[in-house]
Amino acid sequence: MPSEIGKSPSIHPRLSHCGIYVQDVGKQVEFYERVLGLVVSDRGVSDRIGNEFAFLTAAAEHHHQVVFISGRAQQGVTTVNQLSFKVSGLEELKAMYRRAREAGVREIRQINHGNALSFYMTDPEGNGVEVYIDTPWYVPQPHGVPIDLTLPSDQILAEAERHCRGTPGFLPLDAWRAEVTSRLEHRH
Repeated sequence: MPSEIGKSPSIHPRLSHCGIYVQDVGKQVEFYERVLGLVVSDRGVSDRIGNEFAFLTAAAEHHHQVVFISGRAQQGVTTVNQLSFKVSGLEELKAMYRRAREAGVREIRQINHGNALSFYMTDPEGNGVEVYIDTPWYVPQPHGVPIDLTLPSDQILAEAERHCRGTPGFLPLDAWRAEVTSRLEHRH
């Protein structure tokens, strides 16, 4: 009987959470609770491997979105490029930016990616953290130009849209989604 692997193009898994090894679980938990507003959903030590685990979430429908696991070497460097947290709109993005500043985070990059407006910072162990919103536009990636989240929202959106529409390859998001949907449906 022939293999059915790769024969179900209608199944497309979505990343829902991640786990990363850290040096100090408590320090990580404190940062993610204070800066991002996550809560601990479970915490304990694994009987199997002896490592401490802390599961955190920002939504009751997800047991966890990130899990911190002790065991990263003290001299070990992170291999995490970024953990990305989506918020529902520009006002929430601006509020999260203010929260990070008020929490003492000083190095924050604010970026218009075309398909998203984001800000980036690092957690206490150097892991990249992104907070973002989706936009109704598409521009080819990678793409990024600075934005200023302290400006009025209508000004941020107008400048972002003007930039996107002037970028070669610009599409309304619905047109880009239609192209990707077609490719997914015709994948064999």
